[in-house]
Amino acid sequence: MIRFVLNVLWLIFGGGLVLAIGYGIAALICFVLVVTIPFGVASLRLASYSLWPFGRTLVPKPGVGVASGVANVIWVVLAGWWLALSHIVAGVSLCLTIIGIPFGVANFKLVPAAIWPLGQEVVPAP
Repeated sequence: MIRFVLNVLWLIFGGGLVLAIGYGIAALICFVLVVTIPFGVASLRLASYSLWPFGRTLVPKPGVGVASGVANVIWVVLAGWWLALSHIVAGVSLCLTIIGIPFGVANFKLVPAAIWPLGQEVVPAP
């Protein structure tokens, strides 16, 4: 029940809806440019994770190959570093208030997903 309440508050006050919309727009752009479809799928995964982060976690996908690692390096150079930096800045600024600490922690949880999204999957937290 606490996870549900935190997710609803995250949508309203923590910026979850704005993040999901931003990642969704990035996914649409990646789908239009056919070569970047894997990045679009990763961006949709990030949109889903940023929409409802509490009670879910990121784990490595089994059987991921070298192509995923190479694509992640490209992702880091083109988009991952500034996405991770924006989550870090938002997380620090949210942690300045006591009420914002859970939302800051959620932003910190999104940093690994933003910097290295390919070869990862979002699963329910234990």
